[in-house]
Amino acid sequence: MQIDFTDDQIQFREVVARFLQDKSQPTAVRQLMETEAGYDKAVWQQLTQELGLAGTHLPEVYGGFGFGPVELGITAEEMGRYLYCGPFFASAVMAAGAVLIAADESAKQALLPDIAAGSTLATLVLDNLDDPQEVGQRLAVDGDKLNGKAALVVDAINADQFVVVASTTEGLGLFVTDATGVGIEIAPVQSLDPTRKLACVTFTAVEAKQIGTFSDATLAATWDYICIALAHEMIGGAQHLLDTTVDYTRLRYQFGRPIGSFQGLKHRLADLLMELEMAKAATHHAAFALAAGEADESVGSMAKAMAADVYLKAAKEAIQMRGGIGFTWEEDTHLWFKRAKSSEVFMGTPTMHRERMMTQLEKAS
Repeated sequence: MQIDFTDDQIQFREVVARFLQDKSQPTAVRQLMETEAGYDKAVWQQLTQELGLAGTHLPEVYGGFGFGPVELGITAEEMGRYLYCGPFFASAVMAAGAVLIAADESAKQALLPDIAAGSTLATLVLDNLDDPQEVGQRLAVDGDKLNGKAALVVDAINADQFVVVASTTEGLGLFVTDATGVGIEIAPVQSLDPTRKLACVTFTAVEAKQIGTFSDATLAATWDYICIALAHEMIGGAQHLLDTTVDYTRLRYQFGRPIGSFQGLKHRLADLLMELEMAKAATHHAAFALAAGEADESVGSMAKAMAADVYLKAAKEAIQMRGGIGFTWEEDTHLWFKRAKSSEVFMGTPTMHRERMMTQLEKAS
């Protein structure tokens, strides 16, 4: 199994970072989060057509570039660092991941090339974003009609297609439906983090085509695939907060000296650095294991739990070390704090993931 990044992967990270540094500055983030769609379509076209990021991790046979979870993690990490606003996570990670893992071959051939090209925006509709054990209780398909409600769907307002996980008489199934179809109601939800657009989606006798089925194993694999990418996004955000906080403590003077020279702040930053490095190690290991086909539920859950904890801690420390200015609207730190707080519970809380991890380790032993 891979244990470190290759030279090509390091260069790939630099390319992604340069692009996002240019296109996703805080000023642009603030502007986009006030819009209904929440993203810049011109930037999305550059991201997908020129860099090919939506298909980097997908197999070549499905229109991608044939890389995998490691490259996906690199992309997500840099997007978290620069707080990219766009449908990448909903379409290229959540929807594409579910199709890749659970759909039949004909559905993969039909859906993934357009997702990889960025010409089709899809999103994964789950009726529960807290625990995989509770998925399928509010969405059901009877015959070919989909009914029910998903309280929170990422980028539903921008989607062309919904990839839906719903219960059937034979268990959980994967379905696809046009997002503008008859019987679909999309109601935007105001959330703590306006950089990630959420909506409540209600289905009333909606025609849906089944494209796959879920076993416990494939549902867990899909959940882990999403959580590992999310963990990368979170450690990217935490790294940004650490870097900018260190810079601030070097510039802010108190009692005639930089506040970063005070031992108390040095210790806090050193503790945060160590926690971030451990979360990075767990997250990168999860991507390496997934790429090698050696990942299990404990790997994905450990990465998600550790990344969520360190991201929120980094956000709190960043605000506190900036003093009074740290919680003002003009200071950009609150943008990352809100993403950290929302990501903490997205796809399961750290507590849920630690319990899931221990359950898996018990089974393995």
